[in-house]
Amino acid sequence: MKQQKIGFMALAAMVVGSMIGGGAFNLPGAMAQKASAGPILIGWLITGIGMIMLALVFEHLANSKPELEGGIYAYAREGFGRFVGFNSAWGYWVSAWIGTVANITLVFNAISYFFPIFAADNRIFLLGMSAVVIWGLFWLVSSGIREAALVNLVTTIAKLVPILIFILLVAIAFNLKTFNLSFWGEGDALGSIFEQVKGTMLVTLWAFVGIEGAVVLSSRAKNRRDVGKATVTGLVGVLLVYILISVLSLGVMSQAELAGLKEPTMAYVLEATMGPAGATIIMIGLIISLSGALLGWTILASEISYLVAKDGAFPKLFAKTNKNGAPVGALLVTQIATQIVAGVALFSEQTYLVLSSIAGICALLPYLLSALYSVRWSKAESNRKMLIFSVIAAAYSLWLVYASGIWYIVIAALVYTPGIIAYMIAEREQSRGQMSRYEMIASLVLVALAAIAVYGIWSQEIQL
Repeated sequence: MKQQKIGFMALAAMVVGSMIGGGAFNLPGAMAQKASAGPILIGWLITGIGMIMLALVFEHLANSKPELEGGIYAYAREGFGRFVGFNSAWGYWVSAWIGTVANITLVFNAISYFFPIFAADNRIFLLGMSAVVIWGLFWLVSSGIREAALVNLVTTIAKLVPILIFILLVAIAFNLKTFNLSFWGEGDALGSIFEQVKGTMLVTLWAFVGIEGAVVLSSRAKNRRDVGKATVTGLVGVLLVYILISVLSLGVMSQAELAGLKEPTMAYVLEATMGPAGATIIMIGLIISLSGALLGWTILASEISYLVAKDGAFPKLFAKTNKNGAPVGALLVTQIATQIVAGVALFSEQTYLVLSSIAGICALLPYLLSALYSVRWSKAESNRKMLIFSVIAAAYSLWLVYASGIWYIVIAALVYTPGIIAYMIAEREQSRGQMSRYEMIASLVLVALAAIAVYGIWSQEIQL
């Protein structure tokens, strides 16, 4: 079956559509819960530099190593071996469908604004509706990646309209005195400036997960050089939008008021400026946005696991395709996992912010490994400029690991541990024998950290 190819606009839409999901519409409150205006500006400066460097890393690797299909998996495998490559792909795959669950919970919140039956306490109904969403996405993506990518392009354009309306109206309502209230959070319960900046990191990380969307689909690009251009173009545009959303909101409502808003907080910021009509505009925009994000993440989750299975590092089931060339085996497993976690989340009342934070921390390893591989490759080709960019991207990724905190790291280990079984199945299917000594040691470390996570959650030392 001839593989379907997609162009620059669809690739750029995958980057923008994957990044601008529920995170954008919850930015004002999510940032305000962690910091006041001054530390938020510092946080965006750090994030902007780090993410631009990471985008340049992906662009450089896509252009200089076009033979490495699947991007984040192939870079980790090429630089650090098959087991590390597998874990990079596993973390990204899990991050994608946990993020899908987070977005499902938020879209139900938005719909409940119009139809109260979607309220969080109607769990059985929401479980049924989650099945409609999840398996509707299965049908759409199984119809063909190119067709699904084109639908994503349309929803990406549609979601930008209410966001740009929000930015315009909030800019008009912006009040400098409100913005300067408790600018550094002095005397507040937010902590020191350093702690506030650190607190914003997981929020901004999740907001940018999806930056690698074009890289993951590199094998389906009509022109491989479009992959890098789509990544950088999408990142710069989204970064500007995010900064305007979070910073301008602080000129409409105080940090404390923003922190106390219900999800999605953008709706209630606009409601404060123009009444119920403002919330209606944002809620409709959020529903459109999340529809595109759900589709984009379903594509990315199935595509990365399909490519890894083709390379023999995921079980063979993930490599099965249908007559449309869609990775139906990977898609089936992805949707089953999404459905299970959606059921757990709906009945345990996990918030969007918690789920998105877990998804974000799971995506950290692929980003860090990609940056570290770029350091090695830049040295090998004597590219001093890219070496500097790669070192900054790696340092930023390490800073995110530190800023996320020890408990989120052990939770990530809990997510990565089941992957050991999948890896062993793939090794047996490929007749590669037993795991090596270093693979066994790494696996034991993961199991130990996962055990700590289980104990922490059971003893309530870890508050999700």
